[in-house]
Amino acid sequence: MVTGMSNIDLLTIFVLAVFVGFEVVSKVSSTLHTPLMSGANAIHGIILVGAIIVAGRTHSTISLVVALFAVLLATVNLVGGFVVTDRMLQMFRGRGSGPGSGPAGGPHANGRRAK
Repeated sequence: MVTGMSNIDLLTIFVLAVFVGFEVVSKVSSTLHTPLMSGANAIHGIILVGAIIVAGRTHSTISLVVALFAVLLATVNLVGGFVVTDRMLQMFRGRGSGPGSGPAGGPHANGRRAK
C-alpha cells in the first residue's frame, strides 16, 4: 500500500477519478471515440500485465485473491474495449464487409448498382 496515505484518502482519490473519467469520456464526440478506444485498449493491456505481475509477487492469500480479481477485471475491460471498438468500426463500414462496399463507394455502394 502507499505509505503515508490512509484508506479514506485512497477512497477519495478513487471516487474523484471515477467522476473525472466519466466527465471526460462523456464529452468525446463519436468520431473521436474509435481512435481513443484503440489507445485505451493499449493502456488496458499494460494494466493487465501489471495485474499479472502483482499477482505473481503476492505472499498472502488475501492479496492473491485481490490480485486475481484485478486480473479478471482487467481482462474483462480489455476484451470489452476490443468489442466496442469492433462494433464502432462496423458502424463505419456499412452493410457490406468487402472492399469497395464502404462509404467511399465502389460499383455496389450502399447495396445499389451503379447506372
